[in-house]
Amino acid sequence: MKNIKTRIKNGEAVNGGWLNLGSAVTAEIVSSAGFDWVLIDLEHGAGDEQQVLSQLQAIEHSNAAAFVRVENNGRQRIHRVLDFGAEGIMCPHINNETEANEMVTGLRYPPHGSRGVAKMVRATQFGKQFADYYQNANETIVGLAQIESKEALNHLDAIAGVDGIDVLFIGPADLTMDLGIFGEFDNPIFINAVKAIVIAAQKANKATGILIFNPEDYQKYFNLGIRVIACGSDSGFVVEGSKNTAGKLDAMRKSLAK
Repeated sequence: MKNIKTRIKNGEAVNGGWLNLGSAVTAEIVSSAGFDWVLIDLEHGAGDEQQVLSQLQAIEHSNAAAFVRVENNGRQRIHRVLDFGAEGIMCPHINNETEANEMVTGLRYPPHGSRGVAKMVRATQFGKQFADYYQNANETIVGLAQIESKEALNHLDAIAGVDGIDVLFIGPADLTMDLGIFGEFDNPIFINAVKAIVIAAQKANKATGILIFNPEDYQKYFNLGIRVIACGSDSGFVVEGSKNTAGKLDAMRKSLAK
């Protein structure tokens, strides 16, 4: 396991990227690009559970930690990808303390949770490192609870106070949608919500995270106190790169055809 949780707890800024193509090839490319962590997206991504294992294997030899966003906070969804070797779990739409506790229960083995115990899984090197993994899992697995609704904003202190929730991760698109200001990331309503999330996290000695859509926004959110920042995705990089190259070729063709 990489030391990403320690870095987050120490208040270090850690940069991430999204993986939503379900491809081990793009997972290898993106994780080797210089990110501190990458996230395999099972909520909105093109891949499913079947592709997670190969992506985790591709990420293994990079310096990036491997997180997985599951579809919900159900125990079975969480512990299966943990057994594959995920180093962190992001759960969408954590709206209150009860849902945060349900999430953490899935992250932890008994007696502190309800994660199923299996030795012969990739996370334990198929049994060879089970004792060490079992002993240290609570200190190495990162729990990222997504804050994406008005309801969650009413329960920030309770969510942040749950032991095992390490990051309050802002979902900007869903949160602005629920606030009735979709996509208005400079709207004072959204900025005030972000500030409230950061304050709640800081009071509980937790971190705040966000997915941004433009690298130029990094300083803005860093200055607000956010330290777990993601920008870009494998699909976005492919779209951007292909459009850029095709556009340049088209411009050259037009200039030469005159």
